[in-house]
Amino acid sequence: MISVVIPVHDEERSVAVLYGELQAALGPLAAPWEAVFVDDGSSDGTFGELRRLHATHDNVRAVRLRRNFGKAAALSAGFAECSGDVIVTIDGDLQDDPAEIARLLDKLDEGFDLVSGWKEKRQDPLSRRLPSRVFNAVAGRISGLRLHDLNCGLKAYRPEVVREMPLYGELHRYIPVLAHYRGYRVAELAVNHRPRGHGRSRYGMERYLRGFLDLL
Repeated sequence: MISVVIPVHDEERSVAVLYGELQAALGPLAAPWEAVFVDDGSSDGTFGELRRLHATHDNVRAVRLRRNFGKAAALSAGFAECSGDVIVTIDGDLQDDPAEIARLLDKLDEGFDLVSGWKEKRQDPLSRRLPSRVFNAVAGRISGLRLHDLNCGLKAYRPEVVREMPLYGELHRYIPVLAHYRGYRVAELAVNHRPRGHGRSRYGMERYLRGFLDLL
């Protein structure tokens, strides 16, 4: 069983499209799969869309948080609901490409415990790309795990990697680092990244600052 955890916040227009893309990417695989959506305190109709998906698809599960706790808490809630022997995370804004999941799983089968995506050709403005490069360089130097892209939401894990892993604040960025410290084998794989179709990014300099504080 493959469990796909998708944290979402105000993604009313994206969740049904994303499920369709997951179905196209994972349907041909031999393993059954489930989509675990975590609504992180959305203020639009996201949860209503998730309820409709759940009503029409047996492999859709929806978790609703009482307010916007942040991505780390949303991932932690999703991990707690997973029943698969492989876990995949993907962002809900449609910039991550579900078609890349099969490649992540193949890399995992090479003997790794966590495979992190790398948005090598990132489809974001320079105002986002440049701070991210600085962040990844500093985080790699301090942590000892040098990855190009700690921030990529597209990752594949063995369940024991994230089981009982404490996640709060901006620690979701450091899941590969925490796994590395625990002795798990971590790999990185370049993945396709797509332009944002609608909505806006919720990442800003304040998030990077909090991320550095959590790194310390």
